[in-house]
Amino acid sequence: MQIIDQAGMFALGDRSVNRLGYGAMQLAGPGVFGPPRDRNAALAVLREAVGAGINHIDTSDFYGPHVTNQIIREALSPYPDDLRLVTKIGARRGDDASWLPAYGAAELERAVEDNLRNLGLDVLDVVNLRIMFDAHGLAEGSIEQPLTALAGLRQRGLVRHIGLSNVTETQVREALGICKIACVQNHYNLAHRADDQLIDALAGDGIAYVPFFPLGGFSPLRSSALSDVAGALGATPMRVALAWLLRRSPNILLIPGTSSVAHLRENLKAADLALDADSIRTLDAIGSKHVTA
Repeated sequence: MQIIDQAGMFALGDRSVNRLGYGAMQLAGPGVFGPPRDRNAALAVLREAVGAGINHIDTSDFYGPHVTNQIIREALSPYPDDLRLVTKIGARRGDDASWLPAYGAAELERAVEDNLRNLGLDVLDVVNLRIMFDAHGLAEGSIEQPLTALAGLRQRGLVRHIGLSNVTETQVREALGICKIACVQNHYNLAHRADDQLIDALAGDGIAYVPFFPLGGFSPLRSSALSDVAGALGATPMRVALAWLLRRSPNILLIPGTSSVAHLRENLKAADLALDADSIRTLDAIGSKHVTA
């Protein structure tokens, strides 16, 4: 049995996927802009991922832009029947590699068409609307207009399922009053636990939660605590952080990204890492308000 299968499965739209997936963002160049340093290595990572049993790949046509989707198509098309490709729209890249909002109905339609063309698909499995009120964090505000436009593209048959990215609990509630939501993708990890309540609510509704930046934003003290646990378990900090996320809730789907086959193989071992009670207590405390830099 492949290691990845031990992580279990959860519904993503109308299909269940393995809870350990892959995020393709790092396949683009530095700053997620331009081509990769080694295109052959990028192709190899994707093929290794699918060969290991990964059937959930997260991507976007604004990675590169266009680069990551074109590499996915070259590496994996014709796609396996069970592969779920999830993409994002709502942003675009400036000539200076900046991240800019792209919310208008025409911009969203163009983004869907770009994803279809570069991935070589007739319909997109899941499209996450990436909210850009603040490019680097959450910000309140109605998402009705762009979400309604995306729902219209689904009605036209260009999109099967709709997800959200970089959203608040208020925006999730608003979205659920407009259309069905397949997943929510937000910043969440051992140290950043603001979405604890949202994760549990989504689990109750059978909606997937996809955390990004599994090691992002750790203070030195938090990083030290994680490294100590990892050392005691004979594992890498990333593997431990991923194992904790898998244990946190059954609706969490992981998309760790890497451009290295060796790192990919190490990340996939998170599925079979047993966390003892002492390790869990230490890891849980990393997100406590009492743990500060």
